[in-house]
Amino acid sequence: MDVRARSHRALPVDAIVFDKDGTLFDFAATWEAWAHAFLLRATGQDEGRAQEVGRHIGFDFATSRFEPDSVAIASTVAEVAAALAPHIPEYTTGALLDMINEEAASAPQTEAVPLRPLLDGLRDRGLRLGLATNDSEGPARAHLAAAGVLDRFDFVAGFDSGHGAKPGPGQLLAFAGRIGIAPERVAMVGDSRHDLIAGRGAGMVTLAVLTGMAPAAVLAPLSDAVLPDIGHIPGWLERT
Repeated sequence: MDVRARSHRALPVDAIVFDKDGTLFDFAATWEAWAHAFLLRATGQDEGRAQEVGRHIGFDFATSRFEPDSVAIASTVAEVAAALAPHIPEYTTGALLDMINEEAASAPQTEAVPLRPLLDGLRDRGLRLGLATNDSEGPARAHLAAAGVLDRFDFVAGFDSGHGAKPGPGQLLAFAGRIGIAPERVAMVGDSRHDLIAGRGAGMVTLAVLTGMAPAAVLAPLSDAVLPDIGHIPGWLERT
């Protein structure tokens, strides 16, 4: 079964705000490659040290795999930089953040599903689209542009865009305010508890997808529906 329903709202959805990593883009395919490249750069190509430093952010350098509770999965990139700083003291936290953003902007992106036809179909339904990520806004825009879909979005916010970061609802409320649609008529789509808590806090419909690191059992209590991936959103809309 492709949907686990919880309690759909009676109001129709007029807009959708997406998380980015683990939602629009497959988390593991994108960020495991990023972490490997970043750790080598930050440690001067010292693989032994890269393994040790990676352990502090829940990343196994040898296998290029994140632990389910890694700080890199749902936290802001500033929080990742802060977690790394004590273990790479030759760089300031600000320098690490800059390095993270540089590597993130060029990280390979694997679309969870083909994005252009999906987003075009949603826009053809009259839906307004936004993006709210705990990544920085600059790399987020670069990723959307590389996928050829930046112009499909009415709103793009990172943790550094002035609206706060998830699990706070600020980014989501800023999107609703920008497009002039009441939050209860907006769906928040994400792959983590941070995404869904933000959506609940904003008073939005919450849709979970399973293209991130969190299993359905973790996401279901905070979501109105759990979908395998964003490609199932049109079908969910038909059923609501």
